[in-house]
Amino acid sequence: MLALLGLAMVVVFTYLIMSKRLSPIVALTVVPIVFAIIGGFGGTTGKMILDGLKVVAPSAALLLFAILFFGLMIDSGLFDPLIRKILKKVNGDPVKIAIGTALLSLTVALDGDGTTTYMITCAAMLPLYKRIGMNPMVLATVAMLALGIMSGMSPWGGPATRAIAVLGIDASEYFIPLLPTMAGGAAWVVFTAYLLGRAERKRIGSVHLQSGGGECYIEAILGDTPYKRPKLVWVNLLLVIGVMVALVMGLAHSAVLFLIGFVLALMINYPQLDIQKERILAHSGNAMTVVLLVFAAGVFAGIFSGTKMVDALAQSLVDMIPPSWGHLFPLVVAVTSMPLTFVLSNDAYYFGVVPILANAAAAYGISPVEIARASILGQPVHLMSPLVASTLLLVGMVDRDIGDFQKATVKWAVLTSLVVTALALLTGAISLFA
Repeated sequence: MLALLGLAMVVVFTYLIMSKRLSPIVALTVVPIVFAIIGGFGGTTGKMILDGLKVVAPSAALLLFAILFFGLMIDSGLFDPLIRKILKKVNGDPVKIAIGTALLSLTVALDGDGTTTYMITCAAMLPLYKRIGMNPMVLATVAMLALGIMSGMSPWGGPATRAIAVLGIDASEYFIPLLPTMAGGAAWVVFTAYLLGRAERKRIGSVHLQSGGGECYIEAILGDTPYKRPKLVWVNLLLVIGVMVALVMGLAHSAVLFLIGFVLALMINYPQLDIQKERILAHSGNAMTVVLLVFAAGVFAGIFSGTKMVDALAQSLVDMIPPSWGHLFPLVVAVTSMPLTFVLSNDAYYFGVVPILANAAAAYGISPVEIARASILGQPVHLMSPLVASTLLLVGMVDRDIGDFQKATVKWAVLTSLVVTALALLTGAISLFA
């Protein structure tokens, strides 16, 4: 009975999300409360919600301060020298332009936001593509793959945020073993850009452009805002390196490290109180949306777990899987995440499906954190989906049809997901034997 009730809750939640009848935050809160009352758990619903909120609170703090921290780094112009250097070096060589696109999008995607990544990458590189006659689909493919690696795997990116929140795991425990996979995935994106650029070079040749289109062009791309701090680039770079090194070494909880990093970045770059307030408000919309989503996920996870619905569903799933297949569970999750995240939104997959998979995997001695890592490996394929708003933005910016975009990217997206899955297996981020 509990398994049927849990399945009905997941189906209703997924339908409401996919049909856009309710927003993810509302659906994550309302649907589990209604089903808890239907199941006769009305008297303990409040306690289950509080338990769920306590579990996700550290993750919410991490995401809040990570988004604000990287937002300030972009505001201050930390990445401007890299962008300037890329634009000067690429000139009119399609190979260099494609690799420059990869490096730029990989860097910008660190903030975890697809819209920002696509807007900055397209604004900087698309005029060069048009000027020398390169296929804009190369730009779209490389930018999408870069976002799938950097935003898909980082704990402040959307997919990992959901997995961490709904499974109640520690962000550092999730992220640090995944760093070699992430680095290897980034290298693969650069290699893919090289292959695509080489094909374009054979098609159109190279075109000589003075300094990548001229200094005026570069400065127009970078823009000049009163929030840029070019004299503090090295200080900001050392701050970012310090935070990331401390994160890898486990010197403190990741939320604490990003909190300290954010506060230091705010004081160093914007000592005036009115500008501090302005910068916080500028990024608070994006940060608050993510934090609210995490707390709503806590409500869903708390009720899903507290009512034992997820346990009943997981047991039903385990009963259907041959025991000899149990050790392959992380690999199965990694491979199936490609089609599942393509047809489902991230909210539906991570909040509805992943908890069931994690509980089923527990029967074979596989930890939830390993399932969380496996579940994000299909993100390059997910980003081809028309369900992703930032993908529609990208398709619009390169002026192409979504069908043409999918035809051009499907091979590379699937291949990238398989490559990072192989890397995760080789580096031990996910295991082949429980």
